[in-house]
Amino acid sequence: MSDETVDFYFDTMCPYAHQTSLWIREVQRLSSLRVHWKFFSLEVINHEAGKKMPWERAISYGWTPLRIAAWLRRIDNDLCGAWYLASANALHIEGRRPYEEATARELLVSIGAPKNTWESALDDATTHDDVREDHEHAVNSLGGFGVPIIVPATGRAIFGPVIVPAPMGDDAMRLWRIVRDASEFPHFFELKVPKTADDLAHIGSVFNPYLRAREWQSVQNPAL
Repeated sequence: MSDETVDFYFDTMCPYAHQTSLWIREVQRLSSLRVHWKFFSLEVINHEAGKKMPWERAISYGWTPLRIAAWLRRIDNDLCGAWYLASANALHIEGRRPYEEATARELLVSIGAPKNTWESALDDATTHDDVREDHEHAVNSLGGFGVPIIVPATGRAIFGPVIVPAPMGDDAMRLWRIVRDASEFPHFFELKVPKTADDLAHIGSVFNPYLRAREWQSVQNPAL
């Protein structure tokens, strides 16, 4: 496979994006694919009138980890990806909260981030701008409404693939070929498999650490 790039839009809060990110990292490991990490805010897309926007809060569930990711991306895209992996694994696998300072600092040390990352990212108001810029591009130019969003070299954005758990090895590469080929159809909009009761039970089992750790309500119905 020749060198390819893909933009991957994520919000650390989203358990589905986490699984898809594990898949795209496996594709990256098995090929020459390069992943550019981009930001999307579920707190903004699901904002309720009358409540503070995430950038108006000192700490926000998803926005704060994204601001840290934005600051790290200025240094190195791969360091940004390492933070996303560590923070998302903490939330979705370990049931820990990466928007809490002590947890975030521990995770930042684990990926070799600069010692001043937490305070530098949150003291720098322009990290709000970086997150907002990616989010607004996803919404206004790509038609984004949630994550995961991937944009292959064709430039055609795809929501998903939504798959739990993430496929590995040859299965990961098979799925990548399907997604990449689908992006070549300019008017291909949707292919969806309904979730049965067994499917929802399976998802709930995989997402159990996240469901125990989160401090917010999902807007999905059923609320996973």
